[in-house]
Amino acid sequence: MKPTENEIRINATNINFFYGAKKALNDINIYILKNNITAFIGPSGCGKSTLIRLFNRMNDLVPIARLEGKITLDGQDIYEKSFDVVDLRRRVGMVFQKPNPFPKTIFENLSYGLEIKGIKDKSFIAYKVEESLQKSALWNEVKDRLHDSALGLSGGQQQRLCIARCLAVEPEVILFDEPCASLDPISTNKIEELMLELKKEYTIIIVTHNMQQAARISDQTAFLYMGELIEFDRTEKIFTVPRDKRTEDYITGKFG
Repeated sequence: MKPTENEIRINATNINFFYGAKKALNDINIYILKNNITAFIGPSGCGKSTLIRLFNRMNDLVPIARLEGKITLDGQDIYEKSFDVVDLRRRVGMVFQKPNPFPKTIFENLSYGLEIKGIKDKSFIAYKVEESLQKSALWNEVKDRLHDSALGLSGGQQQRLCIARCLAVEPEVILFDEPCASLDPISTNKIEELMLELKKEYTIIIVTHNMQQAARISDQTAFLYMGELIEFDRTEKIFTVPRDKRTEDYITGKFG
């Protein structure tokens, strides 16, 4: 049974997406529930990252890209000409596969986005920096080195800093594009625990190649294959009683 409009944060309807003449996504229909973690799984090149980047219009940066269909955020069509793309990317934040901190101090990495928004109150900025580092479970590790370079942090710490940087500007949705791909198991575990905590306040979408990760943390799972959405359901159903044999073959490691 499809949820009500009030339960849906993002709704994508009849999505076809092209890179020039190449069709990358074919007739995708999917909804993302508020305060849930939705995992996108599938082999490399199946369209996972392309789809997730439609939700904050990152694909606008590709000159030959073309979209058909409709995507709404809280009922608003995000591809309407009047829709503010800068505001969209604040509301729908993104954390990438490789940590990408700015070559600035830890503090400046978080204050930068607030200053861009026009916030000048230094005490408020300091409060938001601490709050965001607390939420990303990084505060206790960096509170005495806020004015050191962010590039001196470990890979796992840099990724949590990037999450904190995203949280500082108060998003509604956070897109994670394989956020643990370059991290060790301990750092991966910290990021997973963090995502489970963050879903209390945010809507989360994660692209992952790690089946165990999808099974551990997500509420819903979408399996994409060759640009098509093969199956989308509650995670426990996808991993225990998938409807499509291709889904079963993928999650059991027969291809991918």
